[in-house]
Amino acid sequence: MSDRQAKNALFDAFAEIAKALGSGRRAEIADVLAQGERSVDGIAAEIDQSVANTSHHLQALTRAGLLSSRREGTRVFYTLASDRVGELWAALRDVAAEHVAGIEKLATAYVGDRHDVEAITRKELASRLRRRDVVVIDVRPRAEYTAGHIPGARSVPPDEVRRRLRTIPKDGEIVAYCRGPFCVYADDVVRDLQRRGVRARRLEDGFPEWKRAGHEIAVGEGGGTS
Repeated sequence: MSDRQAKNALFDAFAEIAKALGSGRRAEIADVLAQGERSVDGIAAEIDQSVANTSHHLQALTRAGLLSSRREGTRVFYTLASDRVGELWAALRDVAAEHVAGIEKLATAYVGDRHDVEAITRKELASRLRRRDVVVIDVRPRAEYTAGHIPGARSVPPDEVRRRLRTIPKDGEIVAYCRGPFCVYADDVVRDLQRRGVRARRLEDGFPEWKRAGHEIAVGEGGGTS
């Protein structure tokens, strides 16, 4: 093999990663799995695809080395192969948001106009948590909360929002967070709380960004920290 052939083969191999992520549904799977391990059926429900179609996408991502899996009885669970895969997905998303024409318009069509949803930075939230003068709620699905969450955060899954928000104190300040900068769960909850006269903000991005920044996280329902 010539030097040129060897170099071509090497860069073609690099490009397999981009090819594996070259589907909106696979990118969405990466976004879901950046939150933590999920079952095939759980992923299928999140991306609104059949289990068969979801399995096809998962296999393509696994062949590219982006995912790892384990079996528990008849169920198969997937996770990102490493933290670097989560960083790759975040970089891809952020570059697209900054450089691809039309992304801002598409994002607004999905998440809505956020002029009424104030954000809090990770740095400020970390400081407020140390002072214990803020209530934090995690509005991702329960499986994602269990896989990892901000210490002390209360789980308010999307399918339990109406019931659980009644237990949130109306005095003080609430901070809601979800999957990342393009997740609508936190926005919806903040708007709901504001309508009830509660002071509420959303985290500037989401749990994966909090974790990558090196902040403490908790796991499980009660949540040990790491």
